[in-house]
Parts: sequence; structure tokens; C-alpha cells
Amino acid sequence: MSTVTLTKHHGLGNDFLVVFHPPVPEAQLPDLARRLCDRRRGIGADGLLVAETEEGFAARMVLYNADGSRAEMSGNGIRCFAQALAARRGDLLDQHILTDAGARLVTLETTDDADTILATVDMGTVDPIGAPSGWDELGCHPDRPVAHLSLGNPHSVVGVDDTATVDLAALGGKVPQINLEIVGPGARTDEIRMRVHERGAGITEACGTGACASAVAAASWGLATPKDGRLVVHMDGGSATVALDTPSAGRVTLTGPATLVATIEVTV
Repeated sequence: MSTVTLTKHHGLGNDFLVVFHPPVPEAQLPDLARRLCDRRRGIGADGLLVAETEEGFAARMVLYNADGSRAEMSGNGIRCFAQALAARRGDLLDQHILTDAGARLVTLETTDDADTILATVDMGTVDPIGAPSGWDELGCHPDRPVAHLSLGNPHSVVGVDDTATVDLAALGGKVPQINLEIVGPGARTDEIRMRVHERGAGITEACGTGACASAVAAASWGLATPKDGRLVVHMDGGSATVALDTPSAGRVTLTGPATLVATIEVTV
């Protein structure tokens, strides 16, 4: 048994545990994630972020969802990871981080809150993918806008009139292998409202890759119009800004906060 120091962070309520070089074999990391992320018997989090040394990068980030499944990328998670890495390094220099979805560049800024940073992440390209297995079971009306997109991880985005009235848990349970976002109009033309059911975690308060997918989809549908190339995405946990190369395609960047919650010692 070993004592390990973890840090807990959240990005707009989407919370993660970060651990550097855990003293357990890789095959045991899914079980470690399930144990630590359990909200009743563990510390509680939407995912576990494992940091490893990677030549040519600030670090490698490996993400395990709360159910122990491995995910390619998280826009909120990488901001939390970058905050933990910055504290470890003692600087706010740009970070090139390797993920299962590829390399990502993160730039950091201070805020008025000592425990919160503002991070901007180059999220790469948003690419169309096929509909997930079982998609027809959702029973979407054929006139309802739908987009299936990838940011290294899969997303299905559905346009709705009012996100508050949708039974998201029921819908997400029909396609648990996908990140499902429902999107409606915001108060302004450059804003949208989004709720998300995440693969491996269920309903979360925010999703960074989902915000990017939703922004691209909403702009392509004409549901929202970027201002200076940016859309604001309002989620249950708060708001993030997505910058788009074009209204419908290209690279996107995500800007939002990451907040340190606690430093915790556990025995593993």
C-alpha cells in the first residue's frame, strides 16, 4: 500500500481528480478510477486524470471516466490537468499536453481568485462521424436538427426548443456510448444553452468537448451567430467560450475556468 497525493479540481462543476505517476499498474487504473470517483464510497468525481512523463510534452494526460472506461479527451478535464501541472511546475507557461486524441496546447491566465485559473485550449478540428448504434431509438423528429461530431471523442448534438424540459437522463441512457448534448437558443444571438449526458459519467454540469461540438452544430444550423468568431455556451455549471475558424468547420478553441478544490492524500 502506498500513500498518494491527489488534487481535486472542477471546470464549471465538471470535477476531476489528478494524480501524477500513480504507483499501480496500468491495468489497475480503471478500478482505481471507479473507487476514487465514487461519490458515496470514494472521494467523488466525474473522472480521474493520470499524469505521466512524455518526451517533448509538458506531460501526457490519460482520462478514466467515473465508471472506469478510458476516454480520449475532455475540454474541462484538460484545463483542470493544466492547473495541477502549473502548480507542480511553479509557472503559468504554455503547456503542450499529449492526450489520447492527440496533442493539445493550453495557455493559462490568472484570475482574481487564487484557486481559479482561466485556460484556453486548442481543441483541434471538429469532424463529422456516423450516427451511433441505437440512435433511432431516441425517436428524434426528422425535422429536428442533429449533428454527429468528433473532437477525438464522439458527440451527438440535438437542437431543441427548451433544454430544461427534456428528460436528458432517459435519452442519454438509450445511447450510453456517446456524449449526448441538447442545445437551445441563448438570450443573445451569439449564445446557446446546452445540457449534456456524458459517456461513462452520466449527466454532468458541463462538458468542454461537448460545448465545442454544440457551438459548431449551432452555428451550422443558424441557431446562433458567432460574434468575432466566438460563441458563448451556457451550461448548468457555468459558461465557456468557443472560438470557431468558420461557422461550420475547422479548428476550435475553448476558454473557461479551472478551480482547485482540495489536495487529498489517499492510500492505494
